[in-house]
Amino acid sequence: MEKSVQLTEKEQRKVLFRLLSYTKPHKKTITLAFALLLLTTLGELVGPILVKIFIDDHLTAGNMAFQPLFILGASYLAIQIVKAGLLFFQLVKFQEIALKIIQQLRIDVFSKVQSLGLKYFDQTPAGSIVSRVTNDTEAIKDMFVTVLATFIQSGFLLGGIFITMFILDVKLAFFCLIFIPLIVFVMSLYRKLSARFYLDMRERLSQLNAKLSESLQGMSIIQVFRQERRLRREFEDINEKHYNAGMRNIKIDGLLLRPAVDLISILGLIIVINYFGLASFETSVEIGVLYAFVNYLDRFFEPVNNMMMRLSLYQQAIVAGSRVFGLLDQEELAPAQKEEESLSIAKGKIEIRNLTFSYDGKRDVLKDITFTANPGETVALVGHTGSGKSSIINLLMRFYEYERGDIYIDGVSIRNFSKQELREKMGLVLQDPFLFYGSVKDNIRLHNTILTDEQVEEAAKFVQAHSFIEKLEDTYEHRVVERGSTFSSGQRQLIAFARTIAANPKILVLDEATANIDTETEEAIQTALARMRKGRTTIAIAHRLSTIQDADLILVLHQGEIVERGSHQELLALGGLYHKMFLLQNGAVERLEDAVN
Repeated sequence: MEKSVQLTEKEQRKVLFRLLSYTKPHKKTITLAFALLLLTTLGELVGPILVKIFIDDHLTAGNMAFQPLFILGASYLAIQIVKAGLLFFQLVKFQEIALKIIQQLRIDVFSKVQSLGLKYFDQTPAGSIVSRVTNDTEAIKDMFVTVLATFIQSGFLLGGIFITMFILDVKLAFFCLIFIPLIVFVMSLYRKLSARFYLDMRERLSQLNAKLSESLQGMSIIQVFRQERRLRREFEDINEKHYNAGMRNIKIDGLLLRPAVDLISILGLIIVINYFGLASFETSVEIGVLYAFVNYLDRFFEPVNNMMMRLSLYQQAIVAGSRVFGLLDQEELAPAQKEEESLSIAKGKIEIRNLTFSYDGKRDVLKDITFTANPGETVALVGHTGSGKSSIINLLMRFYEYERGDIYIDGVSIRNFSKQELREKMGLVLQDPFLFYGSVKDNIRLHNTILTDEQVEEAAKFVQAHSFIEKLEDTYEHRVVERGSTFSSGQRQLIAFARTIAANPKILVLDEATANIDTETEEAIQTALARMRKGRTTIAIAHRLSTIQDADLILVLHQGEIVERGSHQELLALGGLYHKMFLLQNGAVERLEDAVN
């Protein structure tokens, strides 16, 4: 569960500067967008001046000559048309910049996720990660699209308005300067209060995604065990907290955004009208100047209102950015390799020496594990649940880092091989295989362009998968949906087996690879595996002892230690834990046969 953490002013600035660093590759486009922004701002400033000239020089003076009025009107109309065109191109450019930045940011986040170690995924819900890649980056996009453009345009406009107001009346312009500290105070107060609420709301949204992801992945279990009502209550609870966080944001917005600025603008209007009213008792007041001043004052508070309204988007973007960068800065990386490119796995001899490992740094799940698997040999790992079998495979595959003991392949520590060499020479088949979207052929080939269609088909034939694939509607081009849910467990396992064989690894790692396959198919695969093992080292986890009776070495694990080792016959003769497990499994089989008979 994620914890809400208040972002300090310093942390918010750090996030902002880091987000702005993504604009560096787009300097030319940004320069063009800002140039267009400056021109549209100038158009905003020139309009009231033209109206002032019309009122003071023509309307009040009764000078209605056609030519100067035509020039004045045409100029005003041309400025508005040009301003509208420039505004269009300016918005397009800012959108283009924002989309490119978010595109790069999402690639960075996705790439980071691919490089994280499995320990991170053990501790973080999948929905939370999805929320950072999608929802949070979308919030950042809003900042680049609207917030930056609005703030910069408003800055230009405010500067231009003040310059023009000083030109019109220096004394009154100085009076209007008192609004700036008030506006800065309101903005500072809003940022301070809203940051906490927006962070809370983003995290509640992340929790909603996590709960939804968990529910979708476990839908069959939810329905079988009638957990719909409980999950609905849990979802409603998180949704209610998200609603409450949203309402707190709305209350802050309603109080400190437009209402507060409108109050200050009314105060400004009172000052201007009173100033001109008092001045009219002593001297004549130009109506055009009064109009221009009131117009500029209105235009002064319009960008302020825009900035205040965009502050909510800005705060959401900063909070979202802090969450995204929190993921990008995550140090729970996959184990690093020294990447000695000259090293290659030629024979596949595995040596594990004095290996001790803990997932949490407190409790050892493996204790002083030592054994050797020679090329062409099969080493089987057996033991009760939690004995450490899968942990050995996790370390051998470099899913987790270890600090005590070492693992050697061909006499070289596995830390010294490149990741590419390890992945190419080691094939893994899990008990619950994963299939990707795409075709059956794609899932066997895994987009390895070196493999031909003939080699893919040969691999399928090798594991007895060809017969059922040929019966599919489009054979090897048959579409695979999410996780291969339209296939049986055995069919998914066969495809995963063909995928491993197609890669032609030197080392095979099997995690109860025949658990989901019927007896007839299992016998065929056992025959295929016997051929595969020639010249290959095989490490196999087995729960059914009947599948590993021909293993060269069987290691019996108990509470993270190797308590027995030897061949099937040697372990039976020993009369220890393996013998008890064998009797239990065979006794269960005999009872089942008696029940059938």
